[in-house]
Amino acid sequence: MRRSIATVSLSGTLEEKLGAAAQAGFDGVEIFENDLIGSALPPREVRALTESLGLTIDLYQPFRDFEGVNEARLERNLRRAEAKFALMVELGVDVMLVCSSVSADSTGEDARSAAQLHRLAEAAAPFGVRIAYEALAWGRWVDDYRHAWRIARLADHPGLGVCLDSFHILSRGHDPAGIRDIPGDRIFFLQLADAPLMPMDVLHWSRHHRCFPGQGAFDLTEFTGHVLAAGYTGPLSLEVFNDVFRASDPGRTAADALRSLAVLEDEVGRARDLEGTKAPPLRDAVELTRLPSPTRARGYAFVEVAAPGHSVQRVRGALAALGFSHTRDHRSKPVQLWRNGDAHVLLNATDPQLGHTWSDEAAVTALGVEVADAGKAMRRAERLLAPKLPRRRDPAESVLHAVAAPDGTSVFFCPSDPAEGEDWLADFSSPAQGSGGTDGVPLTGIDHVGLFQPFDHFDEASLFYRSVLGLDPDDGTELAAPDGLVRSRALSRGGASPRIALNASLLGRGPGRDARGGSQHVAFGCEDVFAVARSMRRGGIEPLRIPDNYYADLACRTDLEPVTIEHMREHGILYDRAGDGEFLHFYTPMLDGRLFLEVVQRKGGYRGYGAANSPFRMAAQRAEASR
Repeated sequence: MRRSIATVSLSGTLEEKLGAAAQAGFDGVEIFENDLIGSALPPREVRALTESLGLTIDLYQPFRDFEGVNEARLERNLRRAEAKFALMVELGVDVMLVCSSVSADSTGEDARSAAQLHRLAEAAAPFGVRIAYEALAWGRWVDDYRHAWRIARLADHPGLGVCLDSFHILSRGHDPAGIRDIPGDRIFFLQLADAPLMPMDVLHWSRHHRCFPGQGAFDLTEFTGHVLAAGYTGPLSLEVFNDVFRASDPGRTAADALRSLAVLEDEVGRARDLEGTKAPPLRDAVELTRLPSPTRARGYAFVEVAAPGHSVQRVRGALAALGFSHTRDHRSKPVQLWRNGDAHVLLNATDPQLGHTWSDEAAVTALGVEVADAGKAMRRAERLLAPKLPRRRDPAESVLHAVAAPDGTSVFFCPSDPAEGEDWLADFSSPAQGSGGTDGVPLTGIDHVGLFQPFDHFDEASLFYRSVLGLDPDDGTELAAPDGLVRSRALSRGGASPRIALNASLLGRGPGRDARGGSQHVAFGCEDVFAVARSMRRGGIEPLRIPDNYYADLACRTDLEPVTIEHMREHGILYDRAGDGEFLHFYTPMLDGRLFLEVVQRKGGYRGYGAANSPFRMAAQRAEASR
């Protein structure tokens, strides 16, 4: 299928938007009228530019408040429309979007609207233009795609069809299954947008909070499947009104947009394969581009932490206090392997040749995820426009596949069975003459990693980890932090590892204003959080100090024994409960301004992250910094 994007989805001038769309690999664009009006280029030069970039103009939009008016107003509307038709000829575009009227002067008589839309289609015919009628979710009389189709059918003109917009349909809770009843050749255009579920006015929701497919809560796989089953053969086009996207780098946004369409198209194809085994057969008239099958990550092989000279000893001390031992050294790089049980941490002394973004503070710089087929995972990632990372390595070292996440974190694909591919552990000599842990309370592995994101890349990062690693995002939450609201979303493998918690400052300011300034952490799992806490204290590291008020509140709202609460207070352990599941966890102090470690114990199938405790953790960290 062809892929298109509305210029309103990107920031910059019209010329910059067109260049970004072409650079990302889109086939065409929708020209949003305001973008054209604000451009210094005349329409013929806009057409020449798009053609030189290898783009087509697939839609001109929007034309507002046309139908349901009196005769005098209709004549004025027709004159306005004919001027736009002539402009469209210069642009080289043959479909115009007409939105259902929101005018207070219009009437709700279907017969009148149908007759007037027929006249519009008649006027457009000599220019070679077709009319795509769209039901706005806030239309005065027509706010349902089924109503729009009834009017278009009543108008009975071959140059009049409908435009289906996923936001206008799904935001109102309308059943998209009825799309299959519309003849495919009367669906003139398809516009796609996702959105988080938000209890607000639908107009405000639409104008500010749309996002790309896979970044919100709508089932666009099912929606798009209905459209294709009806016989639609036009482009998949994105029309996304989003305050963040319209203020971000257009090239990066366009690449993220194309990634979202690639994932959607692949998911629709897989769903179609399943549906094709059932009756009745599908009427799809297009062949969908497919990606390599997802190779879902199975867990963490390692997490790499880079630490500059002024903080490396503190990081080593924290790892040792948590029972880690320095077991191996990398053959050619200043990287140490620290291990406790099934948890592996690579400590990198910030070798500048490794190209890590973080050089001034300790930070998580790489995630090693276990996959069944590393080569296949890499091929899918490249098809999803994930930047491949060049690696400096000796000839004898393993050939490891790695890509860059949106925030610069390296993601390595590590075969879960070394017999099926390169073994990353083979690049480390053994044994190392390094330090050991305390009494070695075993850890069960890396439970999750928390990564702070620049606010304008938050949704991009979510889609990246979802599509590249096959992780499932939760609904997200907002946390009250000392520096303002923090937006958080966790992704996991059906609740299991690898788990990633993404965070961003909602207002984009304060210490967590971007990825470089926001805190990061690595959380380790265990079977006895109290034993690990005692071990850490014997190793010389005190836990993050949690106020007594927290434990007084805990005693009021839980049925925990007083002696248990006292032990928790002593070791800075926090508590959360969901259903029959329990979560106990504690934190180290900040190790270097932005990095800290966490130890967690899950009971009874608990699948969360203790989000209710995050505001208290952040307040405690701010108090610690003040001290």
